[in-house]
Amino acid sequence: MLSATEKKVIAAVGGDIPVAPRPFLELAREAGLSEAVFLETLRGLIARGLIRRFGATLRHQQSGYRANAMGAWRVPEERIEEVGRLFASFREVSHCYRRNPLPPWPYNLYTMIHADDEETCRRIAERMAAAAGVLDYLLLFSREELKKTSMAYFATDEED
Repeated sequence: MLSATEKKVIAAVGGDIPVAPRPFLELAREAGLSEAVFLETLRGLIARGLIRRFGATLRHQQSGYRANAMGAWRVPEERIEEVGRLFASFREVSHCYRRNPLPPWPYNLYTMIHADDEETCRRIAERMAAAAGVLDYLLLFSREELKKTSMAYFATDEED
């Protein structure tokens, strides 16, 4: 069972985390908690494994990038960790993750590449391919953002 304070903290960190010198202070104030109680509760939730990670969503249109492409790569399984780490090291890559390939789609490694224009995305992908020696890939360019939201836990739950 979760306490009312734990529910408030989970709800607070489930939304956008402010870009501020003390983002958890701002979240704590919005939740009606002190920063110390907020952080202590958050640490407890992490220690118990109830919060396992924080994720970031890059809103590329707002950050100045005008083009982004999902790279779908076909990487030999025995090289997936090596290539994944290499691709993740490119500063233009915000996401890099492995998926199980399913017929007829053989791609198992995915990257999000961000740049000023589509041609630059292509050149970055070419550099990545050359660096890894992986030449079987597709670039899927975003045309329109239809949805980008996170799960909301306890957003309207007022119970103890």
